[in-house]
Amino acid sequence: MARPRTLPDSQVFAAILQLIAANGEKAVAFSAVSQATGLAGASLVQRYGALSAMVEAALFWAWDELDAMADAAGAEVAASDKGAQALLKALGERRGPLPMAALMAASLRHARLRARAAAWRARVEAMLAERLHSPEAASMLFAAWQGQILWEEVGARGFRLKDLVKRLG
Repeated sequence: MARPRTLPDSQVFAAILQLIAANGEKAVAFSAVSQATGLAGASLVQRYGALSAMVEAALFWAWDELDAMADAAGAEVAASDKGAQALLKALGERRGPLPMAALMAASLRHARLRARAAAWRARVEAMLAERLHSPEAASMLFAAWQGQILWEEVGARGFRLKDLVKRLG
C-alpha cells in the first residue's frame, strides 16, 4: 500500500499523543510516528525539523484542543450557582487528546508549555470564578477537580465535586 503524501498536522499530532499516552515521551521517534501515520520519516523531519519541536507542537495542539473544549463547555453552561459544577462536568465529559496527567507531566518539562498550561488553568479558573463569584473558591475547586482527574486516571474513585461546591458555597 502506498504511503499518504500529506496528512494534516492534527492527525500527526493525534498519533504523537497516542504514543505518549501509551508509553511516554520516550516512545516518540520519527520512525514510530512514521509507522503510526504512514508518512515517511523524512517528510516528518522536513515538516517539523527536530524531534523535540514535533513533540512540542503536538503538546501545544493538545492545549489548544483543551481551550476549545473549555470554550464549548462555557458556552453550554449558564453562569449560575450550579454552573461551576456543571462546567466541570461538561469539561470532564469532553476528553482531551491526551490524559490530563500525561499532558501535565510532559508540559512541566518545558518552560513554554508550563506557561501554556498555566494559561489554560487561568482560563478555566476565570470561568469558575464567574459562576462562583469568588476567585479563591474557583482556585480551590479547580485544584480539587484536577486531583480528582489524576486519581481517576489511575483507577481510584474520587470524591464528589458537588460536596465540595456545597462547602465552598
